[in-house]
Parts: sequence; C-alpha cells; structure tokens
Amino acid sequence: MKNQSELLSQNLGVDVSKDSLDVTFSTMDVQRQVKVKASRKFFNTLNGFKQLQKWMESKRVKDVELRILMEATGIYYEQFAWFLYEKEYTVSVILPTKAKRYLQAIGNKSKNDKIDAKGLAQMGLEQRLPLWQPLSKNIYRLRLLTRQLEDFNNQRTVFLNQLHALSHGAYAVKEVEKSLKKLVKELEKSIAQLEKSIEKLITEDEALSSKVEKILSIKGVGLKTIAVLLAETNAFATFENQGQLVSYSGYDIIENQSGQKTGKSRMSKKGNAHIRRAMHMPAFGVVRNKVSPFVSLHERLLGRGKTKMQAYVAVQRKLLILIWALWNKNESYDPEYNQKEKNTSSNDEPKLLFSLGSEGDKKQVAPADTEATQDELPCKESPEVLFSLEQS
Repeated sequence: MKNQSELLSQNLGVDVSKDSLDVTFSTMDVQRQVKVKASRKFFNTLNGFKQLQKWMESKRVKDVELRILMEATGIYYEQFAWFLYEKEYTVSVILPTKAKRYLQAIGNKSKNDKIDAKGLAQMGLEQRLPLWQPLSKNIYRLRLLTRQLEDFNNQRTVFLNQLHALSHGAYAVKEVEKSLKKLVKELEKSIAQLEKSIEKLITEDEALSSKVEKILSIKGVGLKTIAVLLAETNAFATFENQGQLVSYSGYDIIENQSGQKTGKSRMSKKGNAHIRRAMHMPAFGVVRNKVSPFVSLHERLLGRGKTKMQAYVAVQRKLLILIWALWNKNESYDPEYNQKEKNTSSNDEPKLLFSLGSEGDKKQVAPADTEATQDELPCKESPEVLFSLEQS
C-alpha cells in the first residue's frame, strides 16, 4: 500500500441491488493514476454494512480523504447511505443516468455489478461530486403516503373495471359483485384518509406549506400533484439544473440520427414514472384553464400536426420545469413573466416535439400489465390510475 504522501484520495464505489452490495476500493496517487486495491460483495443488510465497514477500514490509508459513491437505485440504497451518513463518512449519491454516461465515456462496453462498482470508484476519484443529504422526516413520510395513495387508486381502478365487465356478462354473480363493491368502498375510505394525511403533513410543515401555497397559484395544479413531486425528488434537492430533473423524470429525448439517416425522436421514459403519472392530470388542468404559456404551446403543437398526447406530454415537461423553478426561487406564478420570456422559451421547443406514436389517443380502461420503474415498483401508464382527483 502506498504511504500517505503518495496518495491523493481513496474511493469506495458501491453498486447497489436489492440483496447485495458490490464494492470496489480504489486509490489515486499524486500522478493521478487510479488503481483498484480490492473488490468484494456484501449483503444489503445491517450486518452486511458492518462487515463492509470493517473491510473498508482495513484497506484505507489513515488521514487520506476517503469518499464513497453509489447510485440512487430506487429505495435499496437508502439504508446503506443512512448507515454511512450516521458514521460520518463522506457519501455521494448520483442518478443512474449520470453513472451510465460516465461508464460509457470511459469505454465500458460490458455491464455487470463488479464492473459498475469499479467504474463508480473511478468516477468518485476523478470528480468532485456533491455530498448526499438524506430525506427529511416529513419528506420520507410524504413519499410513503403518496405511493400508498397511488397503489390504492390502482387497485380501485382494477376493481371498478372488473365490476364494469361483470355487469356486461352473460350471467350475474351476486356474490362476486357484492365482494367487489365492498373492496371498492374500503379502498375509497382509505384513499380519503391518505389524502387528509397528506394535506395535514404539508400544512403543518411551515417550510413546505409556504412554498406549496405559491405553486398552487398555477391554476390547474393540485396539492397531491405537488406532494408527489416533493416526495419523489426530496423537495428538488437532488438536482443542480432542469436537465437533471427532466432526465430523472423520464422526459428526456432520445434522438435517432446518423449521417443522412433521421429517425423518430422519442421520450426515454427511463426515469421516475411516479412523477410522469402525477403530471398527467395537471397538464390537462392548465390547458383547460387556459394558463399561459401552456395553452399556446398545446395549440401550437396541434397546429403542426402533433397528436393530442404529444402535445400534452410537452405541456407536462414544461409544467414540471416551471414548478421546479418556482420552488427554487420561492416565488408565485406570474403569467406576465412567461409572456416576457417567450422568446427564450422557444429554444426548448424542438426537444418537446418527440414522437409517441398513436397510443396516446387510445383510452385504456384497465391496465393489463405493469412495468418496472426506476425504483422497481409497479407503475402503470394508464391515465385512469392517476389519483382520480380533480385538480383545482
């Protein structure tokens, strides 16, 4: 092991999965040469954390900076990040898309947990990444409440669709109908309780309530939408710029162009589907209430031959960015400001004109399957499971 004077820094790269932590311990010397010292796998449990800490301490050089880097892999990184935070280690957590782009840039063509951990360790040595800040108690509670609310609304939609199908069947089965109605009634009761809990939590938190009240100045955006955004983004603390927020939410655009070939651009959808679903209803709301500049954007895209869903998704993206800006500036919405800035906003317009095909015009009654989101929780893209609330 190099002595203290020969080392600039040390880093532990951690690739997190549901059950395990793949780690690589690397160092950088004064010539800025990166060297892998050791790699190992541990269980993603409290006992595994303690074993990892003991192993890491046996490898590190005292009095030389040690930083730990991991991806924000759903919820599975949180317990380990909290463990390190409480032990006063220097921890950074980055979005998966940022890690992926770095690994591609250094020429990693293969992908597995060990390779990812090695790449993260090198990235942590070469870049000065922001330090991780854990969720506050109220934001953590808010996330649990909003996700449970989403899940109950999903279940309610499924049962209502089953009742609808049952009513059109060849034979009526009273026992099944009675059971389904009972389940729907219980879910509606639980949904109402969760909605009250969400409102109470935000109202009683002065730091949250004052800013939320200002965002509610956007006619068409409701409290539960804002609650989801705050819960899923740690009150937007994770993001340095709007591009990171757009990418994290899955609204970033993937272009398909090479030489003379120009294919269709599309939205990646590789991000937090909870956010995209929460933005669905307010996009309709701001257009219905003729809020500037969203109604003009919607009409302009329709006039250029875009589908209704393409236009509404463009509105979702623009509205998300506006909410992020208002939150950071602690300001209320000013429609006149958007009129003054309309020339600069046109620079973003080409990125909004992505192709989603014709699926947006087809109304889905019952979600047939689920897809894994960034946090591996089931999320359906059907509009029918979006909170079932009227945005005021």
